[in-house]
Amino acid sequence: MYAFISGIIDYIDPNGLVVVDNNGIGYNINVSLNTLSELPSKGDKIKLYTYTHIKEDAFSLFGFMSLNEKSMFVKLIDINGVGPKMALGILSGISAPALVVAVANNDVKSLSSIKGVGKKTAERIILELKEKVGNIEGDLLVNTQINISSSKEINDAIEALVALGISKNDAIKAVQKASETAKDTNAIITLALRSMA
Repeated sequence: MYAFISGIIDYIDPNGLVVVDNNGIGYNINVSLNTLSELPSKGDKIKLYTYTHIKEDAFSLFGFMSLNEKSMFVKLIDINGVGPKMALGILSGISAPALVVAVANNDVKSLSSIKGVGKKTAERIILELKEKVGNIEGDLLVNTQINISSSKEINDAIEALVALGISKNDAIKAVQKASETAKDTNAIITLALRSMA
């Protein structure tokens, strides 16, 4: 229904709710903890890409800082047994890029460690997301940016590691981990190589 909502942040709940004031109307928008961590301060302008969930007794809005996270959310709720709350919980426990990597590596352990996700659900998520995500590596590099400001550095770091003869899958995993603490390309490459040594 709503592609996005932009306005002023009126309230932020640390449990994953933000109220956006758009021309005097306050919208309650549920967000993942990852999106929550990227929000500016109360009183600042914000634009959240939204997904509207309607059922008999509820009308809920879910918001995302990036279209990539929204896209992953939509893919998750298409999976049998995964509703909007669980999908938001998954994206709170693991970023969209890390989820792509987990799916590519059949990493049931990482997914089942997320609160509310059991082993069977994790296995089903991996099985169904592999079909929906398509080219996992391509989605990670093109469609699933870790964040807009660092995507170029991350892609450059992955390309550099591949040029050194490291497989693209191993390069993606190493860079994903390194980018949690390093931001510029050289630092990411250094940390990634150190973790693989």
